[in-house]
Amino acid sequence: MSDEVSGRVVEELQTRVHGDASLPTLVYLPGLHGDWTVVGGFRRAMSARVRFVEFTYPRTLAWSLDDYARAVLAALREKGITGGWLLAESFGSQVGWAMLKQIEEDRCAGKETFKADGLILAGGFVRHPFMLGVWLAEALLWTVAPLFVLPFAWMYGAVMALRLCREPERLGEVREFVRRRTWRDLLAWAWRVDLIRRNDPRPIARAVTLPVYYLSGLVEVIVPWGPVRWWLRRNCPGLRDMRLIFSDHAILPTTPRKCARHVAEWMRLPEVCAAS
Repeated sequence: MSDEVSGRVVEELQTRVHGDASLPTLVYLPGLHGDWTVVGGFRRAMSARVRFVEFTYPRTLAWSLDDYARAVLAALREKGITGGWLLAESFGSQVGWAMLKQIEEDRCAGKETFKADGLILAGGFVRHPFMLGVWLAEALLWTVAPLFVLPFAWMYGAVMALRLCREPERLGEVREFVRRRTWRDLLAWAWRVDLIRRNDPRPIARAVTLPVYYLSGLVEVIVPWGPVRWWLRRNCPGLRDMRLIFSDHAILPTTPRKCARHVAEWMRLPEVCAAS
């Protein structure tokens, strides 16, 4: 979907829809990496139970979080998707809060808008609980991180290609992940970290009454779960449940079946599959 946001012509927001329209809709908002290349395992764990909508963000250095929200909502309208659950991973939680704000503004203005049935935070957050870490991550991404991140991605791709040579679908996802890791991609990561640093969606979260669920890895150092759980429990009226899984920050790609089981429970779907 080619789009113009805030008067600026920008790159394309890419959208893919998996599953029949008769199924409940689950909209995946990717994290800092900004694409669908690591969510394949989770998507397959939810297959035949949801219509799974996923995005790849443009590598823009101009969009605000409101621009992200408007672009995603426009893409959903274009696909004829009028409602569903939001699954917001890490940075995607910031897009999710902005979407809820835009949805409420549209509703108050009498406009036809997306109906959010609930918000699931997967390693997500409201205001980041460790702003010094956000400042440091942004500085590293603008400076020395490309010297390490890009070679690591290429080595990861080579190792995974050997392991997955007999699994074409997963191998294709790994190759796409590596192909997208470019200098421009890392600049977009840095821009998204800057958006996190400047964003404070706490007023939005305090006003939310639709169901909110929180899922996090127990071994979490990027977005510490303790402060996030503490804040949500005391300030978010929509909070329904919180779960911890033995995983790291990349909870959806590393434990897709466990995550799918919790998401299916919260969406009141049949049990997806056994724990991974």
